[in-house]
Order: sequence, then C-alpha cells, then structure tokens
Amino acid sequence: MYDAVIEEIDGRRIRIGQDWLVDWASCNYLGFDLDEEIIEAVEPQLRRWGTHPSWSRMLGSPRLYPQLEERLTELLGAEDVLLLPTISQIHLGVIPALIGKGTVIMESRAHRTIYDGCVFARGQGATMRRFRSGDLGELETMLQEATARPVMVCMDGVNSMTGDIPDLKKYAALCRQYDATLYVDDAHGTGVIGERSPIESSPYGMRGNAIVKHSGESYDNVILVGGFSKAYSSLLAFLALPTAVKNKLKVDAPTYLYSGPSPVASLATVMAGLDVNEKRGDDLRTHLYRLTSKLLSHVRGMGVHTLNVHDTPVVEIPISPEHDLIEVSERLWRAGQYVTLAPYPGVPRDEIGFRVQLTAAHTEQHVDDLNSVLTELARDGALRPAIPQQRRPA
Repeated sequence: MYDAVIEEIDGRRIRIGQDWLVDWASCNYLGFDLDEEIIEAVEPQLRRWGTHPSWSRMLGSPRLYPQLEERLTELLGAEDVLLLPTISQIHLGVIPALIGKGTVIMESRAHRTIYDGCVFARGQGATMRRFRSGDLGELETMLQEATARPVMVCMDGVNSMTGDIPDLKKYAALCRQYDATLYVDDAHGTGVIGERSPIESSPYGMRGNAIVKHSGESYDNVILVGGFSKAYSSLLAFLALPTAVKNKLKVDAPTYLYSGPSPVASLATVMAGLDVNEKRGDDLRTHLYRLTSKLLSHVRGMGVHTLNVHDTPVVEIPISPEHDLIEVSERLWRAGQYVTLAPYPGVPRDEIGFRVQLTAAHTEQHVDDLNSVLTELARDGALRPAIPQQRRPA
C-alpha cells in the first residue's frame, strides 16, 4: 500500500494491477474530483489562459487569482487571503518569514510539514519549542518564558491522523493574552467543517469554511492555513490573514516570490468548486457525516479503539500489539479495501494501525463492506480494544 500505481478508477474504486479495491486512502472529502460540473468548468479556463501561468506571483497573476482570493475572503470571513500552490510551500516560506528571530512554539502532533517549517525557521535564528498536544498549561508556561519576540504558536486544526478538533477558543484566548500569533493548519477541516447554525444538517456545520468559523472565533491574532488538495481535489492552498501581513509576505516569503504558480486547471477547479459548494456543499457534507457516523458507530459498537472522537471523516484504527501491520494490510487488500497505513515511527507504537478517509463519493454499500471486514479483524483480535476512558463526541 505504498508507492502504488493506480491503473484506473471507477467512482471511489481503484484498480492496482488486476485488483479492484475501494479507495479509503484519498482525501477527496467532498468528491469534487469526480463532479461533472467541476470537470466541465476546466476547459473554458484552459482555452482562455493556457495550461499554466508563466509568471511567478511576484511578476503577475491571471485574474483567476484575485477572484479566488476575494471569494475566499468572503467565505472564510477573514480580512484577506493569500494563495500559494501547496500548504508545504506555505509552511516552509511563511513560518520563517513571520517569526524571524523570535520564538515558534509547535504542537507535538502538528503535521510534519509544520515541523519542517519550524526547523527551517530555527536554522535562520528562531527559538523553537514543542508542547504536548492538548496541554494548555505547558503551552502557557512556554508563552510566559518566551523572551525572543515575536511569538507564534503552530498547530493543526482537524488533526490529520486522529481527526480530532481542538478547542480553538482556548488556544486563541491564551495566545491573545500573551500577544502571540496562533497559526493553524486546517488542511483536513477546510471544506468539511464550518460555521454553526440552528438549521445545520449535520454537526459539521455549514459552508465548509474551516475551523475558525466552526469554533465561532475571530481572526484576531489568528492566521488560518488551509488547502484545496483535500476537500476540493485541487493543487492550491491559502492563508487567511490581515492585509498588512499579506503584503509583508509578498515581499518576505520566498515561496511566494519565486515558486511557480498553480496550473490553470487547479485554479479553475477551485473556482467551480466554490460554486458547487454554495449550491450543494451542505448536502454533500450531510452525506459524508452519515457515512462517517455509520462507520464509527460500528467500530465503537464492537468495542474497538479509534482515535477519532469528533466524528470527522478521518478515522484511524490502531491494531493490537500482538498483530503485524503488514499482515493486517494484506487481509484488507484481499478483502478489496485500500487504506492508509500508519506505521511506527510515523505514529507512536500504541497507535500503529491504519487510517480510513471517507468521502462523499463513497456509498452506504462501501461502508457496509468495510464494516464486515472490520468485524472479522476484531473477531480475530487484530484490532486494539477501546480504552475504557475514551472520550465520546460532545
């Protein structure tokens, strides 16, 4: 299940060699990669702009860029938005540019690309520290001790492995108390969770406008990073930030100044995706929540451990220590299920297992078939039993 060559796809099924498997490894949460309305919107933009903008962003941008930034500013409820091709480029270029020789404090479970950006900043003179995920007391101690200014706290929104949603209000309040910037990577929440409403059709909220709106928070002292390679199935990423900071990054962030821009097809995909999100996004999220709830109810009902407690479509299932991950993965493959493996040292030893990512392009039958396989694995003792004190969704 590494470095596989996908020969063809059929909906959310893939063929590798001669084997057809249900794909639980892609992050196309809204199923936009297969949406006909979005696919048909790409060619007219290609005819207008060609296949790829030939300028660096420093020199010029096709009109699609400012149009997207304006639309995203409204959707996210932010002061401004800056687009770059990938979240990895954002972290590597933006974290060092913002922190300078100040202090960067990183959550222990933050994504590896955040870590890389923080290490790069440290190499340029910043002080780097790490706090245990969820330990606000330890974070406050580090904020009190930080003498090198400015100070920035870097963390995940919806966690890429556990699927958990942090209490953003507490983190934001703590950062404001100590005049620090909270830098949040919500790659897996963008497009999935959004603003709460009395008429919402699922606990994911509405509009898919990410964790800041989902938490009912403001952008004061907060920079939100998100991407479109997950829910929107496109090569594009963004920062929601103050206009003054955006203008600073246009001068100071090398990944803005010198990197190549996103292909026109990617820009067109996001533009069309925003249209579909307005028209059908909440229905897709309701379907996604229903599928996710079905899977998680089955897993929890069997007494099997999962790190997911907030019912997001990122479901990691650890295996029991008596079983081998390769053996379990081969059983899943033979049963036609393609998942993301989570081996050590990528995860702690007690979390070795596999990750299932549900999408709106999956069906009830897909989940039923996966549940049947999980039942067999649980019966044979291959899955780790639930921890007694494991939290349940609020």
